[in-house]
Amino acid sequence: MSSALTTNNERDDVVAWRHTQLFRSGFPPDLAVSIAEDDRYDLHAVIELVERGCSPELALRILAPLEEGEAR
Repeated sequence: MSSALTTNNERDDVVAWRHTQLFRSGFPPDLAVSIAEDDRYDLHAVIELVERGCSPELALRILAPLEEGEAR
């Protein structure tokens, strides 16, 4: 059980770090929370698009993960 708790604590730490990075990059708090919890997004790529002038919402649309079954 110890390793499961460690894994959960590590995940919580990663999500908190991702949230902080998104918030510092200009994401609205509620959007930063939802994206921080979704590990399908490449955090560095999303933040880079915002730093290059995209709105957070547009950056997320550009880098949105494909749903299963969608063409690549």
